[in-house]
Amino acid sequence: MNISFALWQLPLVYLAGCILSCAFPARAWHLAGVSAVVGMLAAAAGGLSMAWGVAPASSVLPALLIAIVAWVIVRFSRDYLRGEPGQPRYVAALMFTLAAVMTVVVTDHLGLLLVAWVATSLGLHRLLVFYPERVPAQVAAHKKFIASRLAEICLLIAVLLIFDTLDTFRISEMTLALGLMPELTPGLNLAAVLIAVAVLLKSAQLPLHGWLMQVMEAPTPVSAFLHAGIVNLGGVVVIRLAALFSASASAQMLLVLVGSLTALLAGLAMLTRISIKVRLAWSTCAQMGFMLMECGLGLYDLAMLHLIAHSFYKAHAFLSASGVVHRSRADELLPGPNGISGPLEPFLAAVAAVLAVQGIVLMYSTFSVAAPVSIAVSLILGLGCAPLLVGVRPLSPTVIAVAAMRFVGVVGLFLAWHTLFSSLLPAPHAPQPGLVILASLVFIAFYAAQLWIGTVPRGKVADRLYGLAFAGFYLDEKVTRLTFRLWPISLKRPASTTSGSLPVTSQGVV
Repeated sequence: MNISFALWQLPLVYLAGCILSCAFPARAWHLAGVSAVVGMLAAAAGGLSMAWGVAPASSVLPALLIAIVAWVIVRFSRDYLRGEPGQPRYVAALMFTLAAVMTVVVTDHLGLLLVAWVATSLGLHRLLVFYPERVPAQVAAHKKFIASRLAEICLLIAVLLIFDTLDTFRISEMTLALGLMPELTPGLNLAAVLIAVAVLLKSAQLPLHGWLMQVMEAPTPVSAFLHAGIVNLGGVVVIRLAALFSASASAQMLLVLVGSLTALLAGLAMLTRISIKVRLAWSTCAQMGFMLMECGLGLYDLAMLHLIAHSFYKAHAFLSASGVVHRSRADELLPGPNGISGPLEPFLAAVAAVLAVQGIVLMYSTFSVAAPVSIAVSLILGLGCAPLLVGVRPLSPTVIAVAAMRFVGVVGLFLAWHTLFSSLLPAPHAPQPGLVILASLVFIAFYAAQLWIGTVPRGKVADRLYGLAFAGFYLDEKVTRLTFRLWPISLKRPASTTSGSLPVTSQGVV
């Protein structure tokens, strides 16, 4: 599993952009643009090396993703920050962070991966406090700083345990050695669990998720980069260390338990938000939980497909957030037909969708793992696509046929992409049946909660659930109090602020 020469140029390209932008601040944006273009060319060359079997897909695919997102972010940032002071500082921090992220993606050395993991957090911290006078930005960066240090300690111990047992820091050599072992030693199993904990912290999973919702005081391009490139790194690391996680039932269970619970609770909290960017942040938290659940189930190809699709979607969503306001106003002027005509329609749509997806999956034969996993994936995919069958009006043969074709097209496109990714990434393994059942129940519960709220919006259950979900189930408040008690924050006051304290909560400043 040798990393191609082209991929190794990626961290150096962005690091050169960082150094040159510091040396020539007046040309910072021009240098950043050149670095972004060269980075895309190097990533494309890495894609060719993957086709030739030289570089692994688990490195090439994320590298291509990040290079494209980086180019978009640089172009958007230049216009977004026009006239702002401190632009060279922003460019240097962005290029440094990109170099660190690319190193995590392409390196074959666990020690270098650890160093780059730390550097990613430090670079992101500088971007989050680009406006250092904003108190909410300081609070969010402080909470992120603590979560990152905990993750780095876990990763450091895990790397040392792997080296102590296998006498190597190379990921490729570790993968070969694990393939010859009948089962993991206690040290390697502990290493897998610690890496899982580090990944959960890095991916803003419950209960240390609050900082992700509170970084909205940073520039919008930073939010896009964070949600499209950095918060996904945990999933990339799990996929790259698939051989270790596939052999550790404890690590799999941790990923599925925390990921499923986060997907459920964060998904419900997202439904209560009005702020576009905060809603997108809760969506990212839920999607990362979903992706890590897939990793825990051994569906690494599905997780990589999910990761890439989510990254492109979320980058577009953040950078075009202002357009949502215009679209919502247009919808108010031209309202469409009511999507739910009765309480039975969403239920019948869900049943029909799940059965249809199961039939398509059986005909497609795309999942090579055990049948229970195929059924669970069909269930989740069916529930996700069920809204395509709700609100079909009028009930004429033509309209029904169009809706059915759209449904089959979406499912077929997903399975086609999954087939491609399954040919490039580590083969999935049969997970524990209990984890498959748990993941299925979580998504049934999420769909059932949405169905109940939609059909009985004024009922006691909906009112109670709405209050809890709007408060984020009060998890972040408790963590924030504990955080400030263990590691108090020293806030930098704006120059115009008079003396006195500004009460700070988990949502920012009151």
